Amino acid sequence: MRPHPRTEPAPFVRALAGHGDRPALITADGRLSYAELADRVDAFAARLGPERRLVLLAGANRVEELVAYLAALAGGHPLLLVPGDSGAATAELTQAYDPDVVIRRVDGDLVVDERRPGTRHELHPELALLLSTSGSTGSPKLVRLSSANLQANAESIAGYLDIRDTDRAATTLPLHYCYGLSVVNSHLLRGAALLLTGLSVTDGRFWELFRAERGTSLAGVPYTFDLLDRGGFDRMRLPHLRVVTQAGGRLEPDRVVRYAALGRRRGWRFFVMYGQTEATARMAYLPPELAERRPEAVGVPVPGGSFRLRPLADHPEPDTGELVYTGPNVMLGYAERPADLALGRTVHELHTGDVARRGPDGLYEIVGRVAGFVKIFGLRVDPHRVEERLRRSGVEAYCVGTDRELVVAATGGHHPERVRRLAAEAAGLPARVVRAHLLAELPRLANGKPDRAAVHALGAPPPAAPTPTGAGTDQLCRLYAELLDQPEVHPDQSFVDLGGDSLSYVAASVRLEELLGDLPTDWHTRPIRELARPEPVRPTRRRALETSVALRALAIVAIVGSHIPVFTVKGGAHLLLAVAGFNFARFQLTAAPRPARVRAALRGTARLVLPSVVWIALAGALTGDYTLTNALLLNSVRGPHDGATEWHFWFIEALVYILLAGTALLAVPAVDRIERRFPFGLPLVLAGLGLVTRYDLPGLARYGQVPDALTVGWLFALGWAAARATRTAQRVVVTAAAALTVPGLFGQPYREAFVVAGFALLVWVPRLPGRPVVNRVAATLAGSSLFIYLTHWQVLPVVGSWSRWLALVASLAVGIGAAAGARRLTRALAGHRPVGAADGQRAGHDLHLEPLRRRPRTPVQLVRLRGGEAHPDLAPAGDAHER
Repeated sequence: MRPHPRTEPAPFVRALAGHGDRPALITADGRLSYAELADRVDAFAARLGPERRLVLLAGANRVEELVAYLAALAGGHPLLLVPGDSGAATAELTQAYDPDVVIRRVDGDLVVDERRPGTRHELHPELALLLSTSGSTGSPKLVRLSSANLQANAESIAGYLDIRDTDRAATTLPLHYCYGLSVVNSHLLRGAALLLTGLSVTDGRFWELFRAERGTSLAGVPYTFDLLDRGGFDRMRLPHLRVVTQAGGRLEPDRVVRYAALGRRRGWRFFVMYGQTEATARMAYLPPELAERRPEAVGVPVPGGSFRLRPLADHPEPDTGELVYTGPNVMLGYAERPADLALGRTVHELHTGDVARRGPDGLYEIVGRVAGFVKIFGLRVDPHRVEERLRRSGVEAYCVGTDRELVVAATGGHHPERVRRLAAEAAGLPARVVRAHLLAELPRLANGKPDRAAVHALGAPPPAAPTPTGAGTDQLCRLYAELLDQPEVHPDQSFVDLGGDSLSYVAASVRLEELLGDLPTDWHTRPIRELARPEPVRPTRRRALETSVALRALAIVAIVGSHIPVFTVKGGAHLLLAVAGFNFARFQLTAAPRPARVRAALRGTARLVLPSVVWIALAGALTGDYTLTNALLLNSVRGPHDGATEWHFWFIEALVYILLAGTALLAVPAVDRIERRFPFGLPLVLAGLGLVTRYDLPGLARYGQVPDALTVGWLFALGWAAARATRTAQRVVVTAAAALTVPGLFGQPYREAFVVAGFALLVWVPRLPGRPVVNRVAATLAGSSLFIYLTHWQVLPVVGSWSRWLALVASLAVGIGAAAGARRLTRALAGHRPVGAADGQRAGHDLHLEPLRRRPRTPVQLVRLRGGEAHPDLAPAGDAHER
């Protein structure tokens, strides 16, 4: 059987015949050799035909279903594998994906329903297998796997388990379940035999078959081990048993120790494993020799794979973060509709959603769930941790959370009030917001995992939701996509998640306030769905204006007006250094991994450098006012220091140097860890170090010109600390530091008072009263401030001789126009569509500059498998994520 061009089946499928007469499948009714299995697979593949078609198979632990599974892979037909005993799942997925062929049992016989001779689908050449990944067996969300995924995972598992051709593994898990399927694939890869059965481990006939056929391998989820305990597994004589594996959910550490010790005494090895359907099954395993010493760990990455930890704001502990996996077994991506079957690889690394800690010995331990947290009356609660605490108290329970309460479903002879009190203590919630239900049996899905939807249904019905008629989630997603040039926006993403920075923040805050009214001060870090307000906002002329936006807009007007001069207001550039540090912390120092944060900071700096270099070089070529060192932003280092025009761009140079130094510092892993652990302390220490050069304690002025970045960098660090000041005491410290260190900076009390007053506003007053028109004007000025500053030097000589006020208006207008033109040019070069005019160029930092005339220098001035067959031994295993 020749597969479709460019679609080669996994090598272990092609190699079946090569294992000859070795037993492949052993059942209670007889045996099938590899040569016989290969013949049956070829015959079935021929029946499916040469043209690739989408095949749906209702899987089961039977010979015919296994042959159909291998035949679809051998023929290059993408296979949608569903639970064999769930007619509802088969019907729902048939309706959702319209397969060309449906293979299922009808009245006990396997029927191949060829619904059409060819296919109506566009099927990507790499697509080989589709498995469910949701709690509902009929959910249309599927994992797309390739033949390479299947082969890589099978080889990895066979390697660390040391599977041999003499091994015989019992199929204790259903075929459609990724864990059960991995047992099949890895053993067929090595030419080992499968004891193919659907019997439960509580059935005596299972053990009769296992002993008679010299079974060597058992696999189970936590509930399997419950059944083994009840059946007296520790007293069984199984002389040929070599390996016992566990995955599909967390097994309590004491039980891991017990089974590892039992295996050590009886001569078999106990492997704890961790994986997800999205990784084709396995991502980590705990070496058996470490199980008794580190039973809480999931172990090390499987051969060929690797882990990294994505830092999380809610888990600032060292070596802790979201577990991210990379390896050849990572899925191609998800499918949610038939059109997605044409997609190639859309996922290159797998964000597991699990919070993990890496120990000093290199072993990983799962300590929570990223998405498992729920907010109940503003408090973050991890239902899985609550379940673990209840289990330690002898209560088996499932927990789910809503925004109003924690719902607990428990089993056993416990009093509901005791369960409620224990859950409340575990969650840190008042008992009045915990609802406990005692059930005869915990609700489970067909695959044996917790049915959390059923638990959720036990809670109080939520109040009727109003019809979305205003700024709902979809509308806000579209707005974010427009403002941030993002093709895809999800309601669970925030402004910062989507790459928003200090200048796009200006336009976004104004547009959002027009839709939603007053915004929370931390709106830029909140998920979109939390901001959505389905009710229309009552029209009002009152709006709040972000203090940082107001300061930025005021500063650029003051800078240009002072240079004409129409008026004289100085000190804004130094204040804006603090604003730059403030926004650096808000938009660059996110919870992203260190490399991502460094890349984002470098991109932001580049968006400052490139337009500045281009404009200064162009203006210098046309007017002769600027030298090469001006254009390369090296004047403060290389000169000339002639007091003429070199001071025009001192602020840009200083800010660029400060940003590059800050980025280089945070690129150091140790510093990155310190910043995450001490987000307020680190910038405060840096500000203190900056005061050394602010007061010129080393006496650098004796050796000539001192770069401005050294003399004013402490203001940037102090602004950074202001953004991290979350408590009153911290705000007091930052304000006091500014009040004590700014005086004497210029020798001009009014100028220094202006800087300190602006600093105090930034720290203590996050928003000012505003009006829609005022806010829009402020957003436009702040968003265009870089180009206003760059271009006004060339506008002033032309217009200033006619009218000073006209020169001010013309400078602002030309800069706004230049900003809009730059945006359109950038998007045209990048192939992006245009967006709203008030978007603002996202320079990534606060580029609102006050160039100062040369100052006299003195020392004091230096400045996530779900869905499944109801296999008898499957039970709760922690949602879609296995351990």
